Amino acid sequence: MEMNANPAIGFVSGGGLEANLQVRLQVPVGEVQEGAFVVTDSEQWRFYGLVTDIQLQALDERYAGEVSAGRYTPALAKLLDKATLFPTLAVMPALMMERGPEPGSPEYAAWREMNPDKTNPMPVKTLPQHHSLVRLADAADISTIFGEEDGKNVFRVGETREQGHAICLRLDKFVQRSAGIFGTTGSGKSFLARMILAGLIHAGQASTLIFDMHNEYGPDTTSSDTGKGVRGLKSGFDSKVRLVGLGAGTSFGARQPDFTLQIAHADITPEDVLQLSQALNLTDNAPVVLSYLERDFPGDWFTKFMAMKVGALVPDEETGKRVPADDSVAKWAQSAGVHEKSAESLRTKLGRIENRGYLVDKPASSGLDDIINNLEAGRHVVLSFGRFDSELDYLLVTNLITRKIRDRWEWRTNEFHKDRLKNPEPRPLVVVVEEAHKLLNREMASQTIFSTIAREMRKYYVTLLIIDQRPSQIYDEVMSQLGTRISGALGDEDDINAVLSGLPGRGSLRGMLAKLQPKEEVLMLGWGVPMPIPLRSRRYDDKFWQDLLGSRTEAPASIADHNSLLGYDE
Repeated sequence: MEMNANPAIGFVSGGGLEANLQVRLQVPVGEVQEGAFVVTDSEQWRFYGLVTDIQLQALDERYAGEVSAGRYTPALAKLLDKATLFPTLAVMPALMMERGPEPGSPEYAAWREMNPDKTNPMPVKTLPQHHSLVRLADAADISTIFGEEDGKNVFRVGETREQGHAICLRLDKFVQRSAGIFGTTGSGKSFLARMILAGLIHAGQASTLIFDMHNEYGPDTTSSDTGKGVRGLKSGFDSKVRLVGLGAGTSFGARQPDFTLQIAHADITPEDVLQLSQALNLTDNAPVVLSYLERDFPGDWFTKFMAMKVGALVPDEETGKRVPADDSVAKWAQSAGVHEKSAESLRTKLGRIENRGYLVDKPASSGLDDIINNLEAGRHVVLSFGRFDSELDYLLVTNLITRKIRDRWEWRTNEFHKDRLKNPEPRPLVVVVEEAHKLLNREMASQTIFSTIAREMRKYYVTLLIIDQRPSQIYDEVMSQLGTRISGALGDEDDINAVLSGLPGRGSLRGMLAKLQPKEEVLMLGWGVPMPIPLRSRRYDDKFWQDLLGSRTEAPASIADHNSLLGYDE
């Protein structure tokens, strides 16, 4: 392992695995910031850690309480200050790795061949000795832990704040578990999300299905802060990204969708309706009524039921009394043995979704199948909700699509495990959900299939990427399933605690997250990264696209200046 060439900033003076290391600082305190990535060599180990606190210490508290310059000559005051007053760092040890012989030496190749596992970092299980020198990590240390950008799978997210060394994310690992991107409104989280999604699309590690509530991800947009254009994923990748509009007439500004999604009545199942129980205020008898409808009208229950009338009465030919009409809900309920009032209540409440413009009896084409087929073929789908932006629309459509995804990916996974030579491995899929707290709060999580995806679908190659400004409102069980968390500035204490929930060292990281700059810094942590790291995020601008795609793209001049959104100066 190469020697870190940076000068020592201090030495280990105490601490422990749980209490963090204490490092006595030997350089001016202003040269080190909270969140700095540091390394320590001790005997055969190199330790990697993060500065979580900076403190001012004194050998004599009485001396520290008075200004020395007024009592002693300048030379004596300086000498006494140096001997009595000193700063210390609290360093959270995160990883350790065996150093081995010097790279390039005759012994190194043989050692690496005999000890392949020792060339990978591992969780810290011991500590460096007293007086071990501590240095700021250099570019080689950073690349050892986070990888070196390769233009595909190892994707540069940003740079360290102190020295500008590249921080990368392994996209193949990122998509293996659900993830979250968080930040207050205006912190740049949607730009960060677009940047990471662009990396995923370019790398080809997974397909993505993006539920786009505000037309921010697919088409080119205009920044609300600068009034300048911002490149969308469709412009960057063209045929790889399919723009889908919900219902006829939905558009992406000047750009027309690749196809529209119209949902057939036959595609709606009782399961889809039951997942809307709270939104529709369904009664406890609704599941019974739905099961009888499916029994009597298999495959066509929704159309048949919605054609029935509520309260329709006709005179009986024999008695003259008014009785339910043949096309009424009550008549069917009597013949099916279902409580009439419960059936009529369900029919009335389903009327809220009956006339939605995207629900039709017989659509011209199967938009649902088109979405699934595109995802399986390795393309990426951005679904715009257009004018259908109510919570009920969002719940119904996302639940229906993700239910079909769950069924298809479970089937493909089971087929793959039955015969790996005959059946291909399922294409990994990332389902992207904006404003996730509306669907995944404690009350709504049970009504959506997203909580099932977060808990169980990883083994079927499907994960979530949730984007939200209020992580504290997302159900704890869902938050606990998020492997990687990337967070910008958060102003609420509960939101900060939610992002760090369930993670080791969260007490040390809390202050770091609370002190992020509002528009240029993020904290990346969790299962998908080797260790927590604060960084300055990469700019989502013309240069980003040119670096990502090379000469194949030249962004229009109007699509620029994401740096101003993130607080950067030219």
